[in-house]
Amino acid sequence: MTSQNSAPVQGSYHWILTLQVPGDVMVTDSGTWNPPAGATRFDMFAAIRAYMVAQHPPLARANTMFFALEPNQL
Repeated sequence: MTSQNSAPVQGSYHWILTLQVPGDVMVTDSGTWNPPAGATRFDMFAAIRAYMVAQHPPLARANTMFFALEPNQL
């Protein structure tokens, strides 16, 4: 998932998110994202969660089990 915004970016971030619908499905996904300038950690979480829900609609009512967000550099 990459930012489609033409605003300046903060650099690349690697993310991992696990969502679970209790008693049903659990999904973990990961990727990279280049957020626009001024984006917060919460903004990134909300956008990534929305991305996952779009891919797997039953996750709309899921609980967040794990979320990691780190600069994508060594």
